[in-house]
Amino acid sequence: MAAHHDSPAAFLRGGRAALARGPVGLILVEDAVEFAATLRHHLEAGFRTLVVFAPPDLPLPPFADERVIRVTAPVLAPGAMPAIVNACLAVAPEGVWFYYGWNAEFLFTPFCESRSVGELLAFVAEERRDSVLTYAIDLYADDLSLVPGAVSRERAHLDRTGYYALARKGPDGNPAERQLDFFGGLRWRFEEHIPPARRRIDRVALFRNRKGLRIRADHTFNLPEYNTYACPWHNSPTAAVCSFRAAKALKRNPGSSAAIHSFMWHNSVPFGWQSRQLMELGLMEPGQWF
Repeated sequence: MAAHHDSPAAFLRGGRAALARGPVGLILVEDAVEFAATLRHHLEAGFRTLVVFAPPDLPLPPFADERVIRVTAPVLAPGAMPAIVNACLAVAPEGVWFYYGWNAEFLFTPFCESRSVGELLAFVAEERRDSVLTYAIDLYADDLSLVPGAVSRERAHLDRTGYYALARKGPDGNPAERQLDFFGGLRWRFEEHIPPARRRIDRVALFRNRKGLRIRADHTFNLPEYNTYACPWHNSPTAAVCSFRAAKALKRNPGSSAAIHSFMWHNSVPFGWQSRQLMELGLMEPGQWF
């Protein structure tokens, strides 16, 4: 049976043992959209624990078992993501692997149909890396007249091209080593409706805890090596977070919703919900893991 806590503080007082062994998934729930599907997907991915931060009026689905911990939290408050993630890191042991994401987002790792997220992270640790760069790949329904909210797993599409990277400047103004800012998807095609600070699609969603580690609101960490896309000597595995969040927000916002009648364009393709498709499109890198 899933455990429940009425606040993040209560969880960190009485439930921190759940953070002692990974991989741990931190799921921030904004609303009921694909809530159950999000939990099921990540349980099947092999997470040892899912800590679900959700509004008080959103119950867990019936299949939630002892691996799921529900925490009532103000997920929609400004700065909620870094506050929640950093609070968990502060009490978790060093070396525990974490994932963070929102409802209506689905983590895909290379060969995830036959290999668990824990197996991938064990390989990453052998490569002496403490983080896995992930890309938020926007998903959207093909027909907004049938799916006005733009969220449909059965009709999900994604962009097969249109992704690019720019050099990321370090504190000294020079390009940061092995760090890039990535763009594409709906945030690129409809950028006039997206604040500049939210246009990047790169996110270090898989990482290993370390003393003093902190995440920032822009999805980067205070330790520069965590923000790199690969180790110095060869390509490293990356992952994809296939996400309906951008499409959902663009159709909920009155200004952008009135201006957008379809998300489809000539580079839209159906999403097959398979890691192979993401790797073939160059949206996920297996690195040296075969």
